[in-house]
Formats: sequence, structure tokens, C-alpha cells
Amino acid sequence: MRRRLRSSFQTHFKRHGNTEDREGSKDQEQACPASLLELPTSTQHIPATLSTSSLPFTAAPATVSTDVETSASQLPLAPATSSINIETSTPRPPATPATGSADRETSAGANDTTTSLPARLWERAYNELKQEEVKLVDAYEKILSRQLQNGSNSMVLESQPNISAQNNSDRRRQMIQLINAGLAKTEREAKVKESCGEVMDVILSVKNIISAAIQAVPQAAFAWTGICIALEIFINPIKATKANREGIDYVVKRMKWYWSLSNSLLKDPTNNISEPSGMKGQLENYIVSLYKALLSYQIKSVYAYYRNPGLVFLRDMITLDDWKADLGAIQDAEKRFDTDAQTYTTWKGTSHLEQLVSYAMSEKDQQCLKHLRLTDPRDDKVRIERTKGGLLQDSYRWVLNNADFQQWRDDLQHRLLWIKGDPGKGKTMLLCGIINELDQGNTANARYCNVAYFFCQATDSRINNATAVLRGLIYVLIEQQPCVLPHVRKKYDHTDENLFIDANAWDALSEIFTDILQDPSLRTTYLVIDALDECVEDRSQLLDLIAQQSSKSSRVKWIVSSRNSPQIEEQLEIATANLKVSLELNAESVAAAVNAFILYKVNQLEGLKKYNLTTKKVVQDYLRSNAQDTFLWVALVCLALAGPEVKKWNTEEILRKFPPGLDALYARMKQDISLSYHSDLCKRVLAVAAIVRRPISVQELTTLVEMPNIICDDLESLEEIIRLCGSFLTIRERTIYFVHQSAKDFLLGNAFDKAGNQASQEAFSWIFPSGKEDVNYTIFSRSLKAMSIVLRRDMYDLSAPGFPSDKVQVPDPDPLATVRYSCVYWVDHLCDSASGTNTKRHLLWDEAIYTFLKTKYLYWLEALSLLQAMSEGVIAIRQLEGLLGGNNLSQLSKLVQDAYRFTLFYKSIIEQAPLQAYILALIFAPSGSLIKRNFRAEEPKWIRTKPAVELDWDACLQTLEGHSGSVTSWHSRLMASGLRPVRGIRRSRSGIRRRGAASRP
Repeated sequence: MRRRLRSSFQTHFKRHGNTEDREGSKDQEQACPASLLELPTSTQHIPATLSTSSLPFTAAPATVSTDVETSASQLPLAPATSSINIETSTPRPPATPATGSADRETSAGANDTTTSLPARLWERAYNELKQEEVKLVDAYEKILSRQLQNGSNSMVLESQPNISAQNNSDRRRQMIQLINAGLAKTEREAKVKESCGEVMDVILSVKNIISAAIQAVPQAAFAWTGICIALEIFINPIKATKANREGIDYVVKRMKWYWSLSNSLLKDPTNNISEPSGMKGQLENYIVSLYKALLSYQIKSVYAYYRNPGLVFLRDMITLDDWKADLGAIQDAEKRFDTDAQTYTTWKGTSHLEQLVSYAMSEKDQQCLKHLRLTDPRDDKVRIERTKGGLLQDSYRWVLNNADFQQWRDDLQHRLLWIKGDPGKGKTMLLCGIINELDQGNTANARYCNVAYFFCQATDSRINNATAVLRGLIYVLIEQQPCVLPHVRKKYDHTDENLFIDANAWDALSEIFTDILQDPSLRTTYLVIDALDECVEDRSQLLDLIAQQSSKSSRVKWIVSSRNSPQIEEQLEIATANLKVSLELNAESVAAAVNAFILYKVNQLEGLKKYNLTTKKVVQDYLRSNAQDTFLWVALVCLALAGPEVKKWNTEEILRKFPPGLDALYARMKQDISLSYHSDLCKRVLAVAAIVRRPISVQELTTLVEMPNIICDDLESLEEIIRLCGSFLTIRERTIYFVHQSAKDFLLGNAFDKAGNQASQEAFSWIFPSGKEDVNYTIFSRSLKAMSIVLRRDMYDLSAPGFPSDKVQVPDPDPLATVRYSCVYWVDHLCDSASGTNTKRHLLWDEAIYTFLKTKYLYWLEALSLLQAMSEGVIAIRQLEGLLGGNNLSQLSKLVQDAYRFTLFYKSIIEQAPLQAYILALIFAPSGSLIKRNFRAEEPKWIRTKPAVELDWDACLQTLEGHSGSVTSWHSRLMASGLRPVRGIRRSRSGIRRRGAASRP
């Protein structure tokens, strides 16, 4: 009987195909009114066992609710009545990004671009299933199209157009919504079947008892047999419904599980989306097979939910759809996959361990990293956050919801984001917050991505040039992923530390940097550069590099920030698919962030000054109405209000003296200083602070600025003088900084705001009445004088001639504390003060320099070695030689030439052991060397028999800086070099720069 029913039904099914619900459409309409086909607005229509929050159908699963979206803003593709509200557009990413998650994807119409491995595997599985089971998937898509277009009251015709989504994220979203709606649609029917099933279970439980009792009555036994067969047949649909609902719950949960598992198990650190291969590729194939089985189960379920109920009942009677067997096949496949996944995990862990061991840092590696390190940007970030009072989340979280930022973060094609805005708008702290978000989930022992960053600062020559930016980024990348170090070692092993400082440092480092970014083993990497406008040396080259590299690698993404600059914008436009976040165009978000900052600062003032509610409200209202969306303005005003001279009773009076706008505030600060009793001293301090090449310490300030003798050794009094300079300067760990680059620009006559340009020019004339050259000369002459007094042999009492410089510990107090800056930069300020018309000044510094070199030169070299600045010393003496002119035959010129040769020849020895300047250097220097003659008294007395040496320096002694390859020689005394003669040279962090070449302002 069952075989006849099965055969009859199969014939009927083939004849009707996809129009089988035609006969029962009327019954269906009555049993399922249009209102039931609307998507449920709460979970009461969805079985408790099905949790839609666990389903992978949105970009950020963590934010998915069990309620399916039914917002009126989510319209179907075409007007429809009584249709399921299936989403047809990609929703915005969540307000708070799940940083570090790889489950993100973005869709753009039909051309869906996925950024996660699970999404790509899902799409591959769907497409393969569509090819293998054409009729099944086609029928499913027609059901979906009917719901999108005409609602449920129309039949699925052969001519039904396919308007279902063709991109990955929408496909998955629509499928899960269709399943939810189908479960809600059939819930009443399922409950009825469940009740009937309970009754039938009771009857069947006593079947054997009844059968035994009626065996003696053949007529009754025959009738009972027929009843039992009928019960078996009619209980099948009940069992099928129960098996399906339990199975669909299991399937959607397992889909979510394998979604997450595939991301963590198979994540490729290179994000290589090419065809997989090897063990990893085989495991991907297994996951795709599992996905196909899970998808097939879901699609068959959808087909059952929207098929004619009568036909579904008939199919279930003869078990055409064996849900239990289908689920069993899925579970068997899972067991096989678990075994293979275990093998792969073991292999992967072993491989990772081998990689860690193989890249264990050697002593040479450590030395290379030490020479590479100019600054640690991670320490800079900590310092910046601390000095600005901490990172306030409300001041940056708005950008995480910005559409352009989210597109940069989620879209594989957009790899460069430029955040631009006027001074004081909070760009640096904004980037600090973004760095924290990107770095979430990374730990010292487990890092899924690299986050390297660099903070440019125009006031510090160590970090205001393009070469420094590359050194900082490469340093952090190596610290986070040591296996990229060999790219540096490849060149470093041939040139040693000169690789990072010679004239070709930029070219060599940019090549190394490019190689690192193209390394297949490089993880997903985020590169962040703050304040590009403060990169004052070789910025154009850096911008070109950023534009080029951001267009190449899909696994490397960039964020840069700067002021609004046409030059920067023009060069970044070269990059393909770059995005911008303008702080001025996001004024509402920035204003809200500034207001949060104001509330934070006013609460601090309230605690410090014991404000009452009225005073607090006055301060808060004034700040809000005059801040002009500028964090720095708020910070400066609050800093002034926190001063000891401001009391609670005069707070409002003082507050109203602060005009709105940064430049107007700077002009007011300058006016207050000029009217103070200490005006001249403050003016000298500001002038020096504005032109030094790095931030100087309070002790170094006493060398460069003439101070009252009584306070030279009083650090507290010196810090008090800094505070007298208004709010232009600040002290952090006894080092003097400008509060902001815009404050320095204002004093140098370079106000950003054109309206404040006149006040800025007046400020420049006030602190530089005789021009910057005069202040530079003062710094030079005071430096030379201080070094002549302080420098002596064995400054740190090392005693042992071979004591290595890397083992030196700075004594307390430090004998070099007051002249550290002077030792490195005195020649720079001499060059900047040179004026060809001031003959008297030239004669004075000729005599001073000659005396210094004749009596203190070896002590200066020792000090440079202790300061780890021998390379800067070589460049400085070369600068001095160029300044004097190659044909100058004066005593000073001859002494400088000899000093330069002496330094070139013995640099590496003195660099490794400072006191070797008096031992090996003096002993083996030519007998005709002027330095050797002048310091003969310093030669070791314990060496009685001295080696025979040359009379003069070898004529071939010459270091051709800027060469990493060979140099051609065609004559015994001549060499061919691409390096042109250098005259009037300036030192930069990346090597020698000719005067007239592009340089910092």
C-alpha cells in the first residue's frame, strides 16, 4: 500500500512541478491570511529553540537582535502588498565596531565585496549548490522573489522573475528572514500536529497489547492491522514536522559555529584571496561541503514552509523528505571534519612555533633594532595621552560611526583614509582613539593584526622628517612581527648604522619598507601617521610613498592626518579609492565631542576651585559659546583658569578676557606677557624655544638663555619662569614643549588663520627684534662657551680605556646635563647665524671655534660617544668644513680639515669605547696630525714604545656618503662618484643636505 501511495504521489509531483500549490491555493489563503505572512515583530511567533541572534546574517553578529527588522525604512525591491518584509539593502555597520573581528563585509549592489573568509566560503558554497541542485535553488529563489514582489497570495509560476539578492550579505540575510517567517507561518500547524502526535503516541504505545488481545478474533485482527498501518502513515507527517523544526534550529546554530570557526581556524595572515592550496585549501573545501549541506537543509525547509500544505502532508506521509536522515548526514560530515580540523590545528601550531623559534632575535638583530630605533612611537603615544590629560572616549568615538571611516575599515578596496582639520580640532587624540580601537584583541602573546603608527612633531628634529617616519613604522612592525626583520638586515649587514643616517637613508628605508609590506607573511596591517603637515623634511617623498603603497596591498590600510593643506590633498589624490574625513564637514559631531571635553574639564575645575553651581554654569556656557569646536582653545583657557592667581570670586572676570579663536587667544597671551615684569626674560625663552631643533630640558635652557645667576641651579625657579611664558610653553618631565604646533607657528609669524596674521607678525618682531640670525648666534656662542667650561676627559669616570659605550650608565647628577643639546647642535646654529655681511661676528666666531677645537676637540668626541651621537658629530664637522670653504688656508680651516679626517678614521672606535679617543686614536694618528699635536699630553704614559706611523693622512682617506654599492676608479689617485661636491651644507636627520635644497621652513 505504501509503495502504491509513493508511486502515485511521485507521478503527481512530476506533472505539477513548481505549480503544485495551484490546487490548494484557496485553502492556503484561508489557512494563512496575509497578516501572518508579515515578518513577526517579536519572538513570540518564533519557537523558543531558534535564536536568530546566533545566525551569521549580518556584518556584526554581536549586535543582531532576535527580532527581525521590520522598519518602515526597509522597503522591498518592488511595491508589494501582504509580502514578507525581506531586507534588500545592506544596513549600516554597527555604531561601535567589533574591532578585530573578521566577520565584517560590505555590499555594493550586485558587486559584493567581502572582507572575511567565512563570507567568501559561504558564497562559494551557495554558488556550487546552485550548480549542483539547479531545480532546488531555482525553486527557492522563486519563492523568495514572490515574497519580495507580489506577496504570498500569488502562485509561483514558471515565469516568475528572479529578483532575489545576488550579493553575499543580502543573500544570507534574506534566507534567514525567510526561514523565520516560514517558521512563524507554520507554527499553528506544527502545534496541531504536535497535539495529534501525542494522542497517536498513546495509541501506538498500547498497540502490542491490543494486538495480542484480538489475535483470537481474525476479523478484528485484520481491521486492527489496517488501523495500525494507517496510524503509521499518518504519524509520519507529525514526526517530519517535529524533526524539521528541531533540525533547522540545529542547522542554523551550526552554521554560525562554522562561520566563527572558519575565521579563526583558517584565517590567512596575508589575507591572500587567491585559490587555496595544500592542507589549508583542503580544509576550506571540507568547510564548503559542510556549508552546502547546511544550506541545502535550509533551502529544503523554506521550500516546505511555502509549498501547498496538502502536498507537504502527502510527501511527509511517504517520507519523501527524510529530515532526520538529512540531519544525520550533516552530523556524520561534521565528525569527519572535526578529525581533519584537529590535524590541521596541530600542524598550524607547530608551524607557528617553528616560525617563532626561527626568528628569535640574535645579538646582531638586537644591534640592528637598536640602531634603527630613533624613537618608540608607542612611548610617544603614551606621553601624548598623558600630557593632554588622558584620552577621553567621548572625544573620539563619533568617528567610529562615521560612514567614511566605516567604509575604510570594512571595504577591501578603500585602503587610505585622510583625516583633516584646522589646528586644535583634536586630530591627534582622535588618532590615538582609533589606534586603540584597531589594536583591541591584540596581546603580547597573540596578535591577529599589526598596528604601527608615528606622531610627527615639527618642534622636534628627531621626528619631523620622512626618514624618521619610516624608521618609526619599521621599528614598530618588527616589534610586532619579528619575522620581517631580515628585510632590514639584508642592507644593514653591509652598511651598519650608516644605513639609517647617511644621505641615501630615505631611499634605502623606503625600499626596505616596501619589501616588508609585500612580504607574504605580513599580517593584516594598519599604518597610522599623525600630523603630516609637521613632517617638514622630505614630506613630498613621504606622501608619494603613501599614495603608491596604499594602492597596492589589500592587507595594508593607512590612516593619515594633517591640517587642511592643498599640497597634501593634491599628492594624496594619486591614491586610488582614498577617503576623507573633514572635521569641518563633521562640525556637529566635533561640536558634541568638544562639549563632552568641556564638561570633563569644567568638572575638574569644579573640584580644584570649589565652584558653586552658578560659577560652574557660567564657565561651561562661556566655553561652549566661544570654543569654535576647538579642543585646544578649551584646554588653554581651562589651564589658565586652573592657575593659582585665579580665585573662585574672580573667575568670571578673568574668563571673559579670553577671546574666541586660537590666534586671538595667542595674541592676548602675548600681550599679557609683554606687560609683565618678566617680559624680557620670557621673550628670550620663547625665542630660543621657537628655533631649537628639539625640545630642550630646563637644564639645557640655562646654557642657551641668559638667566639670573641666582636661579641657574634652582630647577623649581626655572620651571616657574616657563610658567610665566603664558600658555605658550609647557613642561613635561623637565623638558620644555610648545603646547601645540600652532603656538610656535604664531610666534614665528606663520599664523594658520589669515585674520590673525598681523598679530602673528607682531609677535615675531617682538621675540626676534634683530631677526632669527641673532638668536641663532647667541645659542652658538653660549653653547661653545658652556662646552669649553664643562667638557673634560673621562666625564663619566669610566677609567677603563676599553669601557664599552653601551654599558655606560649616566651618573646622577649628569655632568653633561647642561650641554647635551649644545654638543650636538652648536654647528647648526652657527650655520643659521652666518650672514656674509657681519665681518666682526665672523672674526669673533673664527677665534672662538679655533680655540675650542684646539683645546676641547677630543673631549667633545668623547661626549658625543657618551651621548651616542658620533654620526651627528661627523656631519657637524663636515658642515663646518663646508661653511669655511674648501680653499680657505687659514689656521682654522686647516684644523677643521684635520679634525674631519681624524673623526672619519676613528669614528667607529670612539663610538664603541669613548676613552679610545685618547688611546688608539692618538697613538695611531699620523705624526703630522694637528689634533695629535694639540692633544699630545693626553697620550697614555704607560705606552713607552709607540708604533711607527705615517707623517700625514692617507691621500685616499675619504668616505663617500650616500653610496651602498661600488665606486668606480680609473686612476690610482682619482675616483668616480655620483656624489657632487658639497658646499654650504646643512645637517639633516637623513644625512647631508646642500644649502638651497628643499629643507624645513
